Amino acid sequence: MTKARLLVTVSILSLAAGCGGPGDNTPVPTAEPAGATSVDLGEHVVHFNALSTDQLPPEFASAYNIVRSKNRAMLNVSVIRNTDSAPVPATVTVKTQNLTGQLKTVTMRRIDEQEAIYYIGVTPVANRETLIFDISVTPEGGEDPTEIRFKRQFYTDG
Repeated sequence: MTKARLLVTVSILSLAAGCGGPGDNTPVPTAEPAGATSVDLGEHVVHFNALSTDQLPPEFASAYNIVRSKNRAMLNVSVIRNTDSAPVPATVTVKTQNLTGQLKTVTMRRIDEQEAIYYIGVTPVANRETLIFDISVTPEGGEDPTEIRFKRQFYTDG
């Protein structure tokens, strides 16, 4: 399996699995509708998701030097051109904070694959912590960045 297909598989699994779940002794919260995982910018679509790094296949984590842990969250962003579904290089920056306003450092790095370009970043996360991701994306050749905001709650116990 190519690294690009593995990353796509991981992205799909993260969308299906969510961000983990509460432990056995914890009441299960009421389900909320899933948030958006992409934004159509007209010429481009930005895809994004966040997941606990323990959900990554070991071979993927090893290939990209990512520590697998329930206490680490990974943000994954990609930009696709609408006309031909080709990956597009972009400038991707992220500001992340939790609900109490504590800033989290997420340094994005670019991963080039034969069939894809991904931007990933990792940050520590606590049990039941909700992170707010403010992503700024400027596709190559673009002038003005697009701002995207989404939230994810992470569960590290269980």
